[in-house]
Amino acid sequence: MNILITGANGQLGNCMRIASNHSKDNYIFTDVAELDITDADAVAKAVKDNDVKVIVNCAAYTNVDKAESDAEFAEILNAKAVRNLAEAVKANDGTLIHISTDYVFGGSLGNTPRTEEEPVNPTGVYGLTKLHGENQIAQSGVKALIFRTAWLYSEYGKNFVKTMLNLTSTNPRLNVVFDQVGTPTYAQDLADTIFSIIENRRMDGNEGTYHYSNEGVCSWYDFTKMIAEISNNNNCDIQPCHSDEFPSPVTRPSYSVLDKTKVKNTFDIKVPYWTDSLKKCIKNLTL
Repeated sequence: MNILITGANGQLGNCMRIASNHSKDNYIFTDVAELDITDADAVAKAVKDNDVKVIVNCAAYTNVDKAESDAEFAEILNAKAVRNLAEAVKANDGTLIHISTDYVFGGSLGNTPRTEEEPVNPTGVYGLTKLHGENQIAQSGVKALIFRTAWLYSEYGKNFVKTMLNLTSTNPRLNVVFDQVGTPTYAQDLADTIFSIIENRRMDGNEGTYHYSNEGVCSWYDFTKMIAEISNNNNCDIQPCHSDEFPSPVTRPSYSVLDKTKVKNTFDIKVPYWTDSLKKCIKNLTL
């Protein structure tokens, strides 16, 4: 089976390369240089010419703050391009696996982990355009699995873990927000889950929206403290602070812990605890 990966140079795309390294299937890895997913004709041709049966869309506009002043392009990449992928793979009787975000929930909805059935209410352009992408998939009628995730990090690209590894090793003091709570997600864990679903042909009959992050709960402050502890960056004084001390054009979710019951039960998987996965990532980064 031929599987197309978009956004292959990003965090999840790179992790999909590792996950699929010994696959029985043929994985085609593309980024914007190989395939412009905003070009509907180019997408349709790539899917048809390669007889693609599954697309894993790892491409997205993810700069939350910049999206506020770049709403048009965020909409193109997070929604219109998703429609292109959905229509192309549907025409080839295939399946779209799409990555979405906890930001579709927007502001505070209490402190109970978010289920897939809860009402959405994005508060910024990023969350809104990602929700539009989900809607485009539904409207297209394509067979699809949507994975909402949060706080993604990995050995690749720019992310919170790599930033804090640097800052805690070079600064005597850091203030980190403690009033935003969620769960970090190691991109390799998510990639391995998606790969397993494809490899074991678990797509058909399991279409729908799923939540995936690692297990557990923490604030960005807790996350940073654990990064410093694991990496032995003990000389940095890390202190909690409020979100309003770091002004942003976007109101970020104050509580975005995702309930993973559905994905665990449907695919019979065990989700790693966040600190266990963090240790693996930091070990790889510091080898």
